[in-house]
Amino acid sequence: MNAAANVMERRSFTEVRAEGRRLEGYAATFGSEARIGSIIETIARGAFQKAIGGDVVALFDHDHGKVLGRTRSGTLRLAEDAKGLAFVLELPDTHAGRDILALAERGDLGGMSFGFRVPPGGDSWDGDHRTLETVDLKEISVVSAWPAYPDTSLALRSRPATPSPRRRRLILAELGA
Repeated sequence: MNAAANVMERRSFTEVRAEGRRLEGYAATFGSEARIGSIIETIARGAFQKAIGGDVVALFDHDHGKVLGRTRSGTLRLAEDAKGLAFVLELPDTHAGRDILALAERGDLGGMSFGFRVPPGGDSWDGDHRTLETVDLKEISVVSAWPAYPDTSLALRSRPATPSPRRRRLILAELGA
C-alpha cells in the first residue's frame, strides 16, 4: 500500500512565529495525527533527516510563483529536533512577503504545510494508519487557511514596545498565561 514515489503530497501544521521579517516555528511535528479522508497519518522522528540537506523552497500557499526563501540561498533554514521539522524563514521584501508579515501580525495565518514525495519503503501501514518514516521534502509553505495536522501553533513573536490591551491578551494567551 505504499504511495507512488512520484506523487507529490502536502500536509499542514499551525506553528509559526513572526519576529521582525522572520518567521519561525515547525512545518511538521512528530507523532501528531492527521486525518486525511479515512486515513490516520503520523510522522516518525527522523523522517526528514535525508531531505533537509537538499534544496528546499518556502512558498506561500504551495504557489511556486510565490517563493519566499530556499535552503540553497540560506534564507530558509531547516532542522529536525525532538519535536519535529523546525524552520527559520527570512521573509523577502516582496508583495507576498509583506502580505505574510501583515497576516502574521494580525494572527490571521492558518499555519504551515509541506510538500513531499514518499520514496519506496518510506511509509508503513497498520490498517488505516499510515506512518511517514522517510520523506523527500520538496517545499514548506506558509498557508492562509487550515492545516491538516492540528498539533502545532501559530504565534506572533514580534511585539510592539507598548502593546495594546488586545495585543497584551494575545501575548499572554500565546505564552499560556
